[in-house]
Amino acid sequence: MELSIDRLTKHYGRKIAVDCVSASFKPGLYGLLGANGAGKTTLMRMLCAVLEATSGEVFLDKKEVTAMGADYRDLLGYLPQEFGYYPGYTAMEFLMYIAALKGIPRDIAKKRVRELLEVVGLESVSGKKLRTFSGGMKQRVGIAQALLNQPKILILDEPTAGLDPRERVRFRNLLADYAGERIVLLSTHIVSDIEAIADEVLMMKKGKFVLQGTIAELTRKAAGKVWELAVSPGEARRWQDEAIVANLRHEGEQVVLRILSDTLPDGRAVPCEASLEDLYYFGSEEGVR
Repeated sequence: MELSIDRLTKHYGRKIAVDCVSASFKPGLYGLLGANGAGKTTLMRMLCAVLEATSGEVFLDKKEVTAMGADYRDLLGYLPQEFGYYPGYTAMEFLMYIAALKGIPRDIAKKRVRELLEVVGLESVSGKKLRTFSGGMKQRVGIAQALLNQPKILILDEPTAGLDPRERVRFRNLLADYAGERIVLLSTHIVSDIEAIADEVLMMKKGKFVLQGTIAELTRKAAGKVWELAVSPGEARRWQDEAIVANLRHEGEQVVLRILSDTLPDGRAVPCEASLEDLYYFGSEEGVR
């Protein structure tokens, strides 16, 4: 199975949301990383065939997905950034309703809904109205509805929004297990969501892919460009104005800066191993590649 995009573009008037991007996805977990406004949501909506592209195409095994119609939707699970729900429904009622819309037979749907409510940790509140749920609980319902039809292609837009740290770990483990023979594409602006589980990362900026590859491949691009420098608090303020500082920490009376630079920024600086967090800065800062 292969999902591919060919020169996919979306314009809103003069604004270019997605700018002629191409990529291919085989079974595995892909992280789409970028700041808010980078074009991630627009791209995902086109991948799900809920938004028409200005130009370019999306193919599944060389078949254009809009021409596949329901056959493509049957293979797809999608969690939009803000999914719609009925506040008067219970979690069980809502998921059964979504299962009916997806054409899942009722007896199979009941079993599947119970399984998923347990997987996302909501089995004890399955009979409560969604209006009483916290933001994180609603997000877990959204994750469950995306998994209802056991999709071969799972597309998730900012799925960990509202989840607490324990829920985020549970969700990452769930995705890592699920991705074995399926295509999973997870969009986020939070590096830790994909750092431990993504097979490949695509970093997006201003509608384009600026970096693409495995985490090991990408971090090699930053080798020799990440430095730590211990300075006084007064110097730290100057460095933050004049250099790309990815992080800082206080150690006694000094401030240790993590600086991204193509060259040695200062004779006192020591080289560091690059991380995906550093790559996020490399992808979002001009002139650092």
